Amino acid sequence: MIRLNRDLRHEPLRYRLRGFCSKPANLLLVLFLAVLIALSLLPMLTMLSNMFTIHIGTEKKITRMAVGSWTLTHFIDLFSGNDWSRVNFWQPLFNSLIVAIGSGVLGIVIGGSVAWFVTRSDLKCKKFISAVFVFPYMMPAWTLALFWTNMFQNSNVGGGNIGMVQSLFGVCMPEWFVYGLFPMIMVIGLHYSPFAYLLIGGILKNMDATLEESATILKADRATIIRRITVPIVMPAILSTFLLIFSSGFSSYTVPVFLGSAVKCYTLSTKMRALIQAGYQGQGYIIAFVSILLGCLILGINQWFTGKRKSFTTVTGKSGQVSLVKLRKANWPISIVLIVFTVFFAIVPLISFALESVIRQPGNYSLSNMTLHFWIGTEDSAYETGMIAGILLNSTMWKAVGRQVLLALIVALIVGTSGMLIGYACVRRRGSRLARWVESLAFFPYLMPAMAFGTIYLAVATSENFKFLYGTFGLLVLVSAIKFLPFASRSGVNSMLQIAPEIEEAAVIFGVPWRKRMSRILFPIQKSSILSGYLLPVISVMREVALFTLLVPYARYLLTTMLFSFNETGYAQYGSAVTLLIILIIIIINAVTNKLTGASFDKGIGG
Repeated sequence: MIRLNRDLRHEPLRYRLRGFCSKPANLLLVLFLAVLIALSLLPMLTMLSNMFTIHIGTEKKITRMAVGSWTLTHFIDLFSGNDWSRVNFWQPLFNSLIVAIGSGVLGIVIGGSVAWFVTRSDLKCKKFISAVFVFPYMMPAWTLALFWTNMFQNSNVGGGNIGMVQSLFGVCMPEWFVYGLFPMIMVIGLHYSPFAYLLIGGILKNMDATLEESATILKADRATIIRRITVPIVMPAILSTFLLIFSSGFSSYTVPVFLGSAVKCYTLSTKMRALIQAGYQGQGYIIAFVSILLGCLILGINQWFTGKRKSFTTVTGKSGQVSLVKLRKANWPISIVLIVFTVFFAIVPLISFALESVIRQPGNYSLSNMTLHFWIGTEDSAYETGMIAGILLNSTMWKAVGRQVLLALIVALIVGTSGMLIGYACVRRRGSRLARWVESLAFFPYLMPAMAFGTIYLAVATSENFKFLYGTFGLLVLVSAIKFLPFASRSGVNSMLQIAPEIEEAAVIFGVPWRKRMSRILFPIQKSSILSGYLLPVISVMREVALFTLLVPYARYLLTTMLFSFNETGYAQYGSAVTLLIILIIIIINAVTNKLTGASFDKGIGG
């Protein structure tokens, strides 16, 4: 009788467990919860522990403590306020904040202004401006940084090489204009201004015009209407865009490397890499943690602001017609300025890279100084000792291209599939604690700057138990898959939310297995959205540098890390050729993405 009662007491739990496991969504949530904890949270704990321990090399020599000993020396050295602390933390922190704030303001001003002219005025050539203006956002930010040096470098700064401005016009720009905080702000702000344009322009295009029309009837001038009505309505988009650009500017690595290293103007990201490579791993990990905390803080501020206002309604059923502001005599001058501006930062960089990749001596753009060696030359045809074959005939280059493409395809397959499954599981168990945990953990890597995320896995790969991972292709796959999962998971959740559960329930009634329900019903319905979760990681991997810079040994080049190697060793022509090749690959991938998914990012919002 006692055994019978014990069996009856345990049967409900067994039935509940059997019912839980019978639903694929529950099993997927448990699986991804375990994977995300292991690949997101545990590596973070490894990095946190490395902040308090002595590492082999420089730290051991300076402190004379045993490797692995616990210490607060790293924090004392980094935050004490002495000269070493000022040079290695406080000044880079100040530089990072200046770059972040300046680029955020610049991106909002440029992107918001263009958005207003395109959506709220009778500007000429709207379609052209709208399509070309977003093009710099499709290119990696470091391409604009390289373009800046190609244009404005002169004999007074940058080691004596001269750029197009001095070569063509004889003008030598001052050092602060070529290198330092000003060009960093300009490049990052210009790179993200198309994002501000798309976000703010989308709201301006669809917002209800009743309030503006009422103000016009009451004889309010245009400046008052913009300041008191238009700006408050689009304020959520302005704040969100500013925070995004601020975060990106603060954590940027590639732009400060190109525009700050020559004059020793460091930001936290570049100083983090310098400290780790110099043997100060503990301080480098602390800087990485500071960057992660800032990312979490920015997300919290954004959520607090959007939650503070109860309504952001900008589209109603009234007054769909917007009366465009007539620019009158200023129309053509403003249009010409915007056309020249967009062409200069969207088309001219490609021309610049093409020219820089075919000249023997930098700064001399005559036909006699041009050669195709850097593209199709062989080692036998080198005109200087130590030159290598052109990138199209260079076996090392093609191996790097193959590695990067293979990495992109593998990561896209993992990330796209995982994002789709996470989206399915979270939507089917919407509101459950397990679904919230998985959705939050899948988004967590987005809060980490790429350099800081790479630093986390550097700490793991250099630990005693995981040394076999360091320098391997598998580590790059793992890091890339986790870092780019947030976009695919959000895409998966959004696509699955649009599918009514009754569709799958009808298939269940007819006994259709889960695998066929996914492949024959759910996937075909949301094919475009799901494919974007596969294709967008390809673009991200092809343009990524900061994530790989600490994890790729010199013997295993990727295309993007090889670019930095060329520029660091003085082969600027090869660097320009590789840059142009990367841009062309990204453009082709973006065109394929648009064709397969129906996306129209490059068409902008105008016309």
